[in-house]
Amino acid sequence: MNARVSGHDPLPPEIVRSLRCSVCGDPVGLSDRTVRCGRGHSFDVAKQGYVNLLHARIPAGTADTAPMVAARVDLLSSGVYLPLAEALAKVASDHVENGMVIDAGAGTGYYLAHVLDAVPTAYGLALDVSAVALRRAARAHARAGAAVWNLWEPWPVADSSASLVLNVFAPRNASQFHRVLSADGLLVVATPNPGHLGELGDLVISVDGGKDARLEDTLGDRFTRADRHEVTRRVTLAPAQVRQIVEMGPSAHHLHRDGRRERLDAIDAPVDVTTSFSVTLYRPVP
Repeated sequence: MNARVSGHDPLPPEIVRSLRCSVCGDPVGLSDRTVRCGRGHSFDVAKQGYVNLLHARIPAGTADTAPMVAARVDLLSSGVYLPLAEALAKVASDHVENGMVIDAGAGTGYYLAHVLDAVPTAYGLALDVSAVALRRAARAHARAGAAVWNLWEPWPVADSSASLVLNVFAPRNASQFHRVLSADGLLVVATPNPGHLGELGDLVISVDGGKDARLEDTLGDRFTRADRHEVTRRVTLAPAQVRQIVEMGPSAHHLHRDGRRERLDAIDAPVDVTTSFSVTLYRPVP
């Protein structure tokens, strides 16, 4: 049975045991929909099921907005990026038997849900700075919990608590990846390849050829590459899907430039595009 449900309890106990207070770093418990540490620092669980552990404001333009999340939900539900989700699920099923999966920059939890479906004994934690996105992620899977957090800050997660860290088109904090992974854990990074959605021109942010070198520099001496898979195909997007694919990502912040909004809205016929991703596997260096 597919485990994506909307009525499960928020924050499975396995997730709560792995969380740490974002103020003092102590372990936390969950009582009456409040996450609380022994020193009395507390964080309410929202009615949608996520907990906001932040105690600082996020700069404007950092988090996904409600329109961006709505566009992403519509696009992902259409199956355009399903091959990538299936590739990530296959990697997880091949390498992870149980334990916690942390999706760093999880958005709506779409990829995390596929991974948890593929590993029936694992549970998942969705971390993202967008509370709007985590309203979806908190209900994406019965074995998932969600916490609002800025990935550039030290994560409110116990050391060596994750079997798998998933990072899909999201900020990469190598020191935190390494800290939260177990010694035999796995980091899986999904990135767009040069030419991804290239047919859309400046309606999307282009991917340059130096991304691989930057990825290796980011991970530095904390990780070694174990494997890599390419996920590339041609798809035909309906006009509404073209708008969704542009509006769900960082390109949405730049549609006011150079008449892009007008050109996007003027698309009235299907468009053939290339979707191309790399899925790269890394092992932590002791």
